[in-house]
Amino acid sequence: MNIAIDGPSGAGKSTIAKELARRLNITYLDTGAMYRTVALKSIWLGVDVNDEEKVKEFLPNVDLDIQYIDGTQHVYLDGKDVSKEIREHRMSKAASDISRIPAVRLHLVEMQRALAAKYDCVLDGRDITSYV
Repeated sequence: MNIAIDGPSGAGKSTIAKELARRLNITYLDTGAMYRTVALKSIWLGVDVNDEEKVKEFLPNVDLDIQYIDGTQHVYLDGKDVSKEIREHRMSKAASDISRIPAVRLHLVEMQRALAAKYDCVLDGRDITSYV
């Protein structure tokens, strides 16, 4: 079973999705965290998040892993837990910018679909019901 919740930033998607997943005892997947993680990788590499060609070059090598520890989603980049770092204010615009790159969206949507196929989950994202 998969439940998708979308809506604009600040609409309460995450709050509702987390609580619903908790009540149903299923996985909560914050898809926005995935975009933030790719944006962080871009920053680490010194690549402008708006440089589509350079982002496409490193994208296949992004080592992004999502794990659940005590029911909480943890995001790993190159083996490092970046769950807190991707929530820094600077990451919001970077994630928004990098999400406009079609190759990034395609790559992450494939990951999201694979996770949704593997687990019962509540997926939270701005366009999760229309795109994924």
